This record gives sequence, C-alpha cells and structure tokens, in this order.
Amino acid sequence: MPKLADRDTRHTQILEALLRVAGSQGLHAVTMRSVAAEANISLRLVQYYFETKEKLLLAALDHLAGRQRERIQTRVLDTDAPDDPRTIIEAVLTEALPTDQDSRTFHLVYTAYAVHAVTDPALAAQPFLRAPDAMEHFLADQLRHAQRDGILPPHRDPRTEAAILLALSAGLGTGVLLGQRTAENATTAISYHLDHLGLARRPA
Repeated sequence: MPKLADRDTRHTQILEALLRVAGSQGLHAVTMRSVAAEANISLRLVQYYFETKEKLLLAALDHLAGRQRERIQTRVLDTDAPDDPRTIIEAVLTEALPTDQDSRTFHLVYTAYAVHAVTDPALAAQPFLRAPDAMEHFLADQLRHAQRDGILPPHRDPRTEAAILLALSAGLGTGVLLGQRTAENATTAISYHLDHLGLARRPA
C-alpha cells in the first residue's frame, strides 16, 4: 500500500499530466492512456489511482479549482493593499485573464469542462463549474464594502455591477486567447472600467 505522501505525489503527477494534455490538445484528447503517457507512468497505475476516466476527469476538475484559488490568493496577498476592495477586485479579474501558461491552460480546460458539462449530468453537478456564481457573490460583497467605505458611488448596484465585471473579464479573456488583444490591453480595459464605475482605492 503506497504511503499517503507518495499517493498525494502520484495523484498530483497524474492530474498535472491530464491538464497538460487537455491544455495542449483539448479535453477530447484525454484518455487514461494519453495521461499515462504524458505522466511517463503505466496505464495500470493511472487505473489503480482513479479506476475510470470519469473519476479522473472529476478529480482533475477539483485539482484545477484548487490551483486557481491558490493563484488568486497569492495575487491578492502580493498587492500593496490586500484589504482594499478595489485592489482585491482588480487582482481577481486580472487573474482570470490568460496572461501566462498556467492561466491559459486554466481557461482552455475550464471552458472545455463547461462545454462537456452541457451533456454530462455528473460533470454539471460539480461545484467548481458554478464558480462564477460564487465569484459574483464575492465581487458584489467587495463592492458593498467599497460603498460602506465611501469609495464607490451609492447609486451603483453591487450585484449588477459584479455580473458585468465577470462578463467583461470573461470576454476580455477570450479575446486574449484568440489573439484579438494583448493581456496588457485587457488589464488596461479592466482598470478603465473600474475607474468608470467610480471605484476608488481606500485611502492609506
């Protein structure tokens, strides 16, 4: 029986291999055999840890969610004002853009999972695919904090503005993926829109 640490390491190795296959070739190219080849391990070992392709795909979705949460937390904590609503919102929306290989892979694979979920009830039931709902609530809460702090005009509706911000970020992200704009252009557009909302930074 493998030690727990060894199991965790092997799990991560296999799931990272799946994300590489899905990110470079598409989710349709993911099979237990292709993941084994990418991870440079035997097919039997992938089957030992995950049993079926469905379980492998669901586990990879959880892994992808964890990676995204860590990246957002790191980006927020690395800012000069991690408690400022404007800083937090900007960091979250910028992290949602495909600005490097990891975030590009996230966009490609998440989108592929979302499309696949339309015809796969088990996949559609996964909490991570409802992440935009949770993110909308989170952004709306940050906008309410900003209004209480007097750095967002009171006539702005936080829930509606949060939905618009998510739609803006998603559209800009697709544009970056397709080469229609640069990541810098997209980041500038987000900052411009936050200025247009009247969302200021909390005074130091």
